[in-house]
Amino acid sequence: MSSNPAKGPLIDAEPVRRHVRNLMTAGVSVQRIAEHAGISFAVVSGLLYTRGPGRGRAEKIRLHNARAIFSVRAENIVTHYVDPTGTRRRLQALMANGWPQIRLGPHIGRHPVYVNALLTQPRIYGVTAVAVAAAYDRLWNQDARQHGVKTGTWKKVRGVARAHGWAPPGAWDDDTIDDPTAHPEWTGHCGTDRGWWTHTNDDIPMCSRCETAHAQWLAERRDLPARERFRQLAYAKGAASNRGANLAHDARELLGYGVGIEQAAERLGVTRNHLQQELLRHPAPERTAA
Repeated sequence: MSSNPAKGPLIDAEPVRRHVRNLMTAGVSVQRIAEHAGISFAVVSGLLYTRGPGRGRAEKIRLHNARAIFSVRAENIVTHYVDPTGTRRRLQALMANGWPQIRLGPHIGRHPVYVNALLTQPRIYGVTAVAVAAAYDRLWNQDARQHGVKTGTWKKVRGVARAHGWAPPGAWDDDTIDDPTAHPEWTGHCGTDRGWWTHTNDDIPMCSRCETAHAQWLAERRDLPARERFRQLAYAKGAASNRGANLAHDARELLGYGVGIEQAAERLGVTRNHLQQELLRHPAPERTAA
């Protein structure tokens, strides 16, 4: 908390940052958010972008600025249609985590049948995009089975998502999920041969970029002697196998020193969501009794 009462206390910026991103998903620009909140453009943009060499995004924000930003509501500004890409990806990601459509409807204030329509509609209202983004922020790391979804249904929904190749939340970065040109980052190395091995070793649904990269890797070594080709294959597989475990180990060391999950991800060169997925895939080994 700040010791200067004239400036007001400082609070965690992450919830405010998410609200700004949700407004942007609905088509509200940073400039309009600042105007409607009655604060400077720099305060809002500082939540999203780095503020110069060696400086990251704002991790704290003044309470009065946070309240002003939270007062900005998309339904009071947006009356037009927006690109449905981010909305579709968020719903697909939640289903990849086992959330059935019938359970997602109440979370976005829509009939479950409408949730299915959102997966295919070429355009949606901005306020709907905001509602889905807000629900995604609440549910992306929640186990649907802890909210009344039966295990059989949970498995079935995950199977449907896997069959369609829908990426889970860990494959998307908050800054790119709305970008139609962005690709899901399933492994932390998608688009490379290491990514292909990570898909294979961890039983992650294969993405087309990694399939292409592995095919190219094999083609480049087609003329090698068989023994050397198999040696390189074994090395590539081993390197990918260790990557996720090493990443989780390094992250736990940083977290143990009090470094936040987002800062740890930045230091390790991965997204926060991907880092959290690796922590789940590679749980800390249990301590043996002395």
